[in-house]
Amino acid sequence: MYKIDVLVQGYPGRSVCNGGLGWSTTTLLRDSQHSILVDVGAFGVRHFLEQQLKNCGVSPEDITDVVLTHAHYDHAVNFTLFPNATVWIGADELSWAAAQPPGFNPLPELYVRELAVSPKVRRLADGETFLPGMTAIASPGHTPGHLLFHVDLPGQAILFTGDAAKNRAELLSLSANDTYDAQTSKASLELIWDIWKRIPDTLLVPGHDLSMKLDESGQPFYLGKRLAAINAWFGDTLEPTRIDLCCGGRSARQSA
Repeated sequence: MYKIDVLVQGYPGRSVCNGGLGWSTTTLLRDSQHSILVDVGAFGVRHFLEQQLKNCGVSPEDITDVVLTHAHYDHAVNFTLFPNATVWIGADELSWAAAQPPGFNPLPELYVRELAVSPKVRRLADGETFLPGMTAIASPGHTPGHLLFHVDLPGQAILFTGDAAKNRAELLSLSANDTYDAQTSKASLELIWDIWKRIPDTLLVPGHDLSMKLDESGQPFYLGKRLAAINAWFGDTLEPTRIDLCCGGRSARQSA
């Protein structure tokens, strides 16, 4: 079995005025031979990700594998921080991403270029089992080559959905907020539900939300507590205003 630690908690929201938050889930899996990161986030989480790895007693050099659900910046950029890691990404995803011209979209062009030529990168096919108990499953809709990752080991089942199911709302509504084709995304969401229900007690780790399991009635419930806030300096001193992003936008002065 893998020891699992969610290092960066994905957030089911976005900035209204100034682009995306980019807070995607980053998860650490460890066994006796592997230290695996599933998605690695963007620039904004680097200091926090470093501290979280330290808290787990893991250095960047210890990471053996980086597994990417897709090529968007908020999931993929930080692969450069792990010098000894093999990087796994869908073959269709990388071919599609590398063929896109620079544009106003979430693809980090220079990082995609490096993924396309790096000898450290391994390209995955749909249905391929590539690490102990871990299988790649095609889940297009958010991007053409998006992959789910399903861990199926004795006594342990984990489903990493990336942005094929970013949050609980997408799972329950069977509709995706960011998709190039709504019906394609719906089919991927239905596949996620099929896999999730197949093995009791499967842990689902979405791209931008808390991890979940299914209760006895088949409804998802959260594991853990959501933590997200912003410090802002609106006054005449360096005392910040803490804006809690988990409580309907209510704000309160941070205590000294």
